[in-house]
Amino acid sequence: MPGAAPGGDTAQSPPDRRPVTEPPGGRASPAAPTTATDPADRGRSPAAPTAPTDPADRRGTEPPPTSDLATSPATGRRRAGLFRRVAGRDPSPGPGATGVVPREPGRGHRRAGPVLGTRSPAGQPRRRPAEPPTTGTATRADATPLEEADLDGSGDPPERPTRRRAILAALGVIAAASAAALVAGLPQWSPEPADPPRRLTRGEVERLAAMRVTNQRDVRAGVRVSVGTAAARTELVGWVDWGRPLVYLHVGGPGAGTERGLVQATDGTVVLRPATTAAPSPAPPPLVPPGDHWRLREPPPTDGVAAVRDLLLGLRADRTDLVSVQARWRGRGTADGTPVDILETPFPADPPSAPAGQVRLWLDGDARLHRLEGRLPDGRPVTVELARSDRPTLHPVAALGGRAGLPRALTDGETDRLARLPARLRALRGATVTVTAPLGPTANLRGTGWLSWTESAAYLAVGEADNPGRRTLLRWRGGRVARAQVPADPAAEAPAAPPLPPPAGLTWSAARAPGDDLDRLLGAALRAGVAAAPARSAVRVRGDRTADRSVDVIEVRASGTTLRYWIDRDGLLRRLELLTGRRVWAQLDLTPGRVPTLPGAPAAPKPRRR
Repeated sequence: MPGAAPGGDTAQSPPDRRPVTEPPGGRASPAAPTTATDPADRGRSPAAPTAPTDPADRRGTEPPPTSDLATSPATGRRRAGLFRRVAGRDPSPGPGATGVVPREPGRGHRRAGPVLGTRSPAGQPRRRPAEPPTTGTATRADATPLEEADLDGSGDPPERPTRRRAILAALGVIAAASAAALVAGLPQWSPEPADPPRRLTRGEVERLAAMRVTNQRDVRAGVRVSVGTAAARTELVGWVDWGRPLVYLHVGGPGAGTERGLVQATDGTVVLRPATTAAPSPAPPPLVPPGDHWRLREPPPTDGVAAVRDLLLGLRADRTDLVSVQARWRGRGTADGTPVDILETPFPADPPSAPAGQVRLWLDGDARLHRLEGRLPDGRPVTVELARSDRPTLHPVAALGGRAGLPRALTDGETDRLARLPARLRALRGATVTVTAPLGPTANLRGTGWLSWTESAAYLAVGEADNPGRRTLLRWRGGRVARAQVPADPAAEAPAAPPLPPPAGLTWSAARAPGDDLDRLLGAALRAGVAAAPARSAVRVRGDRTADRSVDVIEVRASGTTLRYWIDRDGLLRRLELLTGRRVWAQLDLTPGRVPTLPGAPAAPKPRRR
């Protein structure tokens, strides 16, 4: 009987072999179970006697060493189907096929061996799958390698693709129904957070307790603050100096209102330089602020600027805080690329306008605050973002004392110039003066005039920044002051020099002793030409410049009054400052030189005789 030779040629089978009995059509009966366990006997009919077990008689049908892979029932069924599909491609099969898919020379199959049924795990014989009718068997030369076999089911019987398509269609319907149910349930579904809130760890408690001390140690930071929402939103951009303390901000946004402009503020003082135009979003203010048009403001504690001032300055402390038991960890995030923990806690400080309720703090591993969210006492939301690397040296305006210095004792030369000051002023006889005195929210005064040290007299025209149509004439002589109201040009930015001689017909107030801070400032300037300031209580605050001259700023505290003398290197007084009761500095700038004859104060009324 012909058989399959290893080399792919048709060879004569041994004489003791019997051909496989097949029904008409060249195929074995599918109902006949396969009972042979030896690889050489797996192609025989059940009725055929068992072939000899001599190894020499199994040439060409012995499975390769990897035939153990075919012992799986699933593998056997898959290979049987593969063999049937491959065998069906040969239109003229040769007789005596053994049902073996051999190796193809030069192809290297992953699996090779007899594609036959195997016994089930229970030892029962497994039936061969049904095969399509063939007229013969395929030779080795016609066998297709396993890598090139059709494994996608395209060679299955017609009923199998139909069944597969039905299954896929059913799965598609199920997926569509699931997606519809998910979409319908989205509005009512809220996912649980990945990390639920929890109590603080020991390390987080220590960082939160040290946050305000860290701020004071770092001294300064850039800030961007947003208060309110939509059309009522106010934006503030600038810096905070926790060491001085001082905030310097540019205020803008649709809800800024009359606070729009540049703002500098300390613990109890707010000065504003109103903006001439309304910018949609504020830019950082100039590092060196303008020197003019600053006005004192006293906003209520819940006002936007005052509340932000208290909030920012409340972020400093000289000792660690007690951490509330209500503090909670809310999650993690990043700020300017720095990993942070989001902590929720009551505000650690208690200024009048501290945020109400809980605030959220974005705190890094070094206890540095990067972001704060909360609500002001009036309910408006507030967000503070801190730029920890933006730390320039701030320059307070003159009303807040000017830039910081390093106070020290006077040198011999400075002491000598301070002692010789009265004589030099009397020798100059007088000076032209300019006054800038922020004495109150409605008394931001500016004035121009003259003073005479030889006559102990002064004559000025003073106006209010918020009421440019009003002028006051001030006459000082012999320690007594009188005032009179005169009309003025509303378009004039600063009051002009007072008229000489004074207009006739003016109603002057009765002469009286100096009373307010402006009177005190003028009185101190006139006394500087009479007696020297006590050097034992004087300190040099810093060096500065005014009127293109270098000066020494010398601070003297005596009799409850704090004065600063700006004395140039020639020993002349260029500016005198007085610390007012509102903790701002009023300035009197002097230009020594000739002055006109000044009118004296009206004589005091004589007492009536009884």
